[in-house]
Amino acid sequence: MNTLKITSLNANGIRSAASKGLENWLARTAPDVLCVQELKAQLPDIEKEKLQQLAGMQGYFHCAEKKGYSGVALYTRHEPSDIVTGFDGGEFDAEGRWLELRFDTPRRKRSIISSYFPSGSSGDERQAAKFRYLDAIYPHIQQAAQGREFLLCGDINIAHQEIDLKNWKGNLKNSGFLPEERAWMTQLLAADNSPGLVDVYRHLHPNTTEECYTWWSQRGQAWAKNVGWRIDYHLASPTLAHSAQNAHIEKAERFSDHAPLTVTYAIDF
Repeated sequence: MNTLKITSLNANGIRSAASKGLENWLARTAPDVLCVQELKAQLPDIEKEKLQQLAGMQGYFHCAEKKGYSGVALYTRHEPSDIVTGFDGGEFDAEGRWLELRFDTPRRKRSIISSYFPSGSSGDERQAAKFRYLDAIYPHIQQAAQGREFLLCGDINIAHQEIDLKNWKGNLKNSGFLPEERAWMTQLLAADNSPGLVDVYRHLHPNTTEECYTWWSQRGQAWAKNVGWRIDYHLASPTLAHSAQNAHIEKAERFSDHAPLTVTYAIDF
């Protein structure tokens, strides 16, 4: 059985991550697919910095209209059968938050998505936008996952459970750990409910806490003291999720305020 290795990373700027050795790390770790969030670059910037390909993988991009903001990408060694850019044709497509590559064959249909969910931490206006995104993206995920092997990778900007962040008691009223956000995740992951996705990392590691974090605030001593949050995910359809062999959060090398999350799946591409 072949394996499929997929890495997800909020790069906090693809040019910044590239300057910190991302391509060399990718060449060593050799994922089949890299899902990137927070490009903070437009296509001319990506072309200028020669970031259309990374470590032998071809890049596909959905950039935000606003310069230096948001944007998502997928890099892959395999040519997709179809590319779906965006989902709402409006507010959130202008922010570059959803890119889906389809790898369909006569035998099966498969989608891999890179998505960057809004952060609401800057204030009420962006939290309201985050709730609008959650309301809009849920039925889209239901539809997109129907009859397909489905993998949504990305910075969801929600810590689902108390074990997913260091200081859960102090964050009960803060964006990223609000009851409404956590309930949204619970519904998304309910096995008896559509789309019935599986949190792949938690499927493999149901009880980890201090080892599970993927993001650390740049304020204070968050990284040094491991005051982190788990807000980056692989969310997969059940068959795909149950083929997952291992998950790794890269902390030895840093390219961003987020850590790369890599999962190896026991499936053929």
